[in-house]
Amino acid sequence: MKSKKTKKLAYAALFLALCLVLPLLTGQIPQIGSMLLPMHIPVLLCGLVCGWQYGAAVGFVAPLLRSLLFTMPKLYPVAIAMAFELLTYGLVIGLVYRRLAQKGTVGVYAALLTAMAAGRLVWGAAEVVLLGLNGNAFTAQAFLAGALLNAVPGIIVQLILIPAVMAALQKANALEK
Repeated sequence: MKSKKTKKLAYAALFLALCLVLPLLTGQIPQIGSMLLPMHIPVLLCGLVCGWQYGAAVGFVAPLLRSLLFTMPKLYPVAIAMAFELLTYGLVIGLVYRRLAQKGTVGVYAALLTAMAAGRLVWGAAEVVLLGLNGNAFTAQAFLAGALLNAVPGIIVQLILIPAVMAALQKANALEK
């Protein structure tokens, strides 16, 4: 039992490290770097591999820690809103995947799409609250731009990469049954 917890903790630490490092790589492509959503991928994988508790924790900590270490993303309101968004991704993907009878590619897609929708809604709600504290409005147009239009490259990468990584991990017997 202890080795399972240790393994999950080690994987979660790896996913957190990836959350800190991947934006450094994609940031070198100014035109689409931020649109690739590099912190989302490790959080979503963490929720799938380690479970909702670890996915939620890594998701919440990653943008805040990255903001404190690298000053990017800007802490207020971006990193704070992202913390709630990524927490939701890790939580929802882990819960949905765990509850599904089908654990293959179909299950990964079902959990991934559910988490992506929930995370974007939570991000929008967080932006409304955080920007409202300063008397600023978060419009429906800003929500659509941030949650969908500007995120299309990252959404495509997630829809391709995450099921492929999970299939590879399953084929290698790297995941718990």
